[in-house]
Order: sequence, then C-alpha cells, then structure tokens
Amino acid sequence: MPGWLEEAGVPAESRTETYAALEFRIDNWRWAGVPFYLRTGKRLSRQVTEIAVHFHHPPLSLFPHEEAVKSNVIALRIQPDEGISLAFGAKQPGTARRAVPVSMDFCYRNAFGEHPPSAYAVLLLDAMRGDATLFTRRDGVEAQWRLITPIEEAWAAQSDGALPGYVAGSDGPVEADALLARNGHHWRAITGNLGACNA
Repeated sequence: MPGWLEEAGVPAESRTETYAALEFRIDNWRWAGVPFYLRTGKRLSRQVTEIAVHFHHPPLSLFPHEEAVKSNVIALRIQPDEGISLAFGAKQPGTARRAVPVSMDFCYRNAFGEHPPSAYAVLLLDAMRGDATLFTRRDGVEAQWRLITPIEEAWAAQSDGALPGYVAGSDGPVEADALLARNGHHWRAITGNLGACNA
C-alpha cells in the first residue's frame, strides 16, 4: 500500500498533512493536570474511531506486583466495530495479594447479531426526518474551528523542512510517540483493541 508521497502525481516536496497528533489541556480546576490526546491519520494500520479513558494509578497500591497491571482503561469504540471494553486489574483468587489484568467487553454486532447502521445512513435518515438531535450545533462547530484554526495557520506558516513521515499501514510517525512519552504515556495500539468484536 503506497503512502501519500508514493502516490502517482504527488510531488516529492508535498506538505499535505496526512497525520496529526495533539495534546490538549483544559484550564479549569476539574481537569487540571489531565492531558487529552488526539490522533488522526490516513492509511494507518486500521481504520478505527474510539475514545479511550485511562485512569490514574492510585498513590497507594494494595497489591505489591500491581506494576505489571496496566492502568484501568474504558474504551468506547465508535466505528467500525461498535462496542465498549473495560480493562482493569482484579485480585487473582488465592491467598497471594496479586492483581492480574482482566477485561469486560460489549460488542454491538455480537450482542444483536448485526452491525448498526453506518453513521452516514443515520445522518441521512435524521436529515429526512428533520431530527437534529445528533447534529452538531453551530456554536459547537465554531468552537472547534477556533481551536483548530491556529494549528492550521501554524502549519501553513512552516514552509521549511518536511513534515514527519510514516509508513503506510503503520500506527503513524515516531514523532507522535515522543509527544506522549514526555508525560510517561504511550498510544494504544490501533490494532488489537476490538475486545469481544475479535470473536
């Protein structure tokens, strides 16, 4: 599978963005110190839209070997394999104080025997019905553009140097890994996060 720069007719010096990784912080007391990471890209290892919430480890551990257990994560898979998975540490049966990783999964397709309708089908049906419940309001769209426009302008102003590249079919450029590594975090693997939808 060719990457963007290998596509026919694309100039070698093209600066068209095909990947973005961002860290956002909300400046209020409730979300102080909580990073929000966002990444999106073309031709990654898998097409997936999900929201993953990673919970902090408590300051005091009840289990001496709990460092082997990854942080508790709830993942909401939006598409294409709609579902919810919860990964957490549970005490292993027996007398030893040992936590092991376990998971709970819900897969829409497996639970109901069919895929939910595509987002575009729902959008078109709601538009025909005049139901704006799931549509983004104008003020929400304007707020999103206020957030993203300075990023677009900064990219446009950087005319020197190539944008970080990545191999088509990978999880993105290594520079995106460094973004999270500076806070001691790492991206979830794009592949292998289907939970019960793997069945």
